Amino acid sequence: MSRNQPQRLIGESSALSDVLDQVSQVAPLNRPVLIIGERGTGKELIAERLHFLSSRWEQPFLKVNCGAISESLLDADLFGYEPGAFTGANRVHKGRFERADEGTLFLDELGNMSQALQEKLLRIIEYGEFERLGGQKTLHANVRIVAATNENLPKLAREGRFREDLLDRLAFDVLTLPPLRSRDNDIERLAEHFAIAMSIELGWEDFPGFTDRALAQLAAHPFHGNVRELKNVIERSVYRWGIPAEPIDHLVIDPFDSPWAPASSSTAEQQGIPMSIDPALGFSEQVARYEVHLLKQALDQNDEHQGKAAEALGLTYHQFRSQLKKHGLIGVK
Repeated sequence: MSRNQPQRLIGESSALSDVLDQVSQVAPLNRPVLIIGERGTGKELIAERLHFLSSRWEQPFLKVNCGAISESLLDADLFGYEPGAFTGANRVHKGRFERADEGTLFLDELGNMSQALQEKLLRIIEYGEFERLGGQKTLHANVRIVAATNENLPKLAREGRFREDLLDRLAFDVLTLPPLRSRDNDIERLAEHFAIAMSIELGWEDFPGFTDRALAQLAAHPFHGNVRELKNVIERSVYRWGIPAEPIDHLVIDPFDSPWAPASSSTAEQQGIPMSIDPALGFSEQVARYEVHLLKQALDQNDEHQGKAAEALGLTYHQFRSQLKKHGLIGVK
């Protein structure tokens, strides 16, 4: 990505288009914006788009995850510190507000910020003023704040866990991102994008596409992790498939699902009785898991001899090997 261009947002669903229209409207305005959405919905990409569509697009775009840093470190990271402010502080450190002057600062996971830091944030939004830790001098910064969270901030404000006055200032406008499951046909389009990129990374000449069976898995899975989960599923499935000339027939949705995983199956499963229905999984995924169960059982009952296991399942040896490869079990002896 070029320094002065946002990353591309893939999709043509009406839900995504509505959000992008709202982004285009509010981006030129020098006001704070709050982005709400589930994990993995692309909040950081939307923040980048707000920056690069604004008059600040040639200035710094900095970001910080407020939920990944302790309160003291976040204070120093945002506002900087003077020598002697704490043990080990032996030089002046400019915080992100100073470094983002005239640009945009993206505050992710804002709902985790302490009340003390919320007060400092409110001051810089209202007056553009702050002090470094251990400092006496009032500094100024002209920074546009874009904040994001998957928390219910109005609820936190009612409970006294988030300042109502800060929420009022941040919520000049609120962009609520749709979950992937509400984006119509964007799932298949995104899947193809990630698969093509992974194919290139693997050195394949072309991406062979998905079979109807794999597409059915895509359509059936809820993708609670949204685009981030989808990307992981597709990249993992492409590299595990490993057959550049054949369309991908099976998606590896759960990387922990393995016939050699620590024992947790029921006695009925161990005795060969079909696995019970899991309402959290789609039909295609449950069929795939049962196929793995049959392959493993056939190998167990035939002393890991693939020829005999294939015969037990009514398959040719080559068909059996193809099934092992499809389910990522090709290492079975």
